[in-house]
Amino acid sequence: MNGNKDFQSVGQILKRFDPTKDKYISREFQAYGYYLAEELGDLRHKALYIKYGKTIPRAILEEALNFVKSAGKVRSKPRLFMWKLKQLRKE
Repeated sequence: MNGNKDFQSVGQILKRFDPTKDKYISREFQAYGYYLAEELGDLRHKALYIKYGKTIPRAILEEALNFVKSAGKVRSKPRLFMWKLKQLRKE
């Protein structure tokens, strides 16, 4: 892993919280799941990412997201994220 410099604090995530837009987000894991969906460009499946934010350790999710971000031009970011997540969970 790259250390703690890639991780976001809870405060950083909640700073982006907009009560008018995000009125149904009441927990931190929901905000993080929505953040994942935005970063991957997959808002249609935001419920899946919210579930992952609740059930999968944050370090694994961050590592998979950083892998996708560093991959450059990818045909499907969500598909690459899921593939990397599967690999990391096997380890």
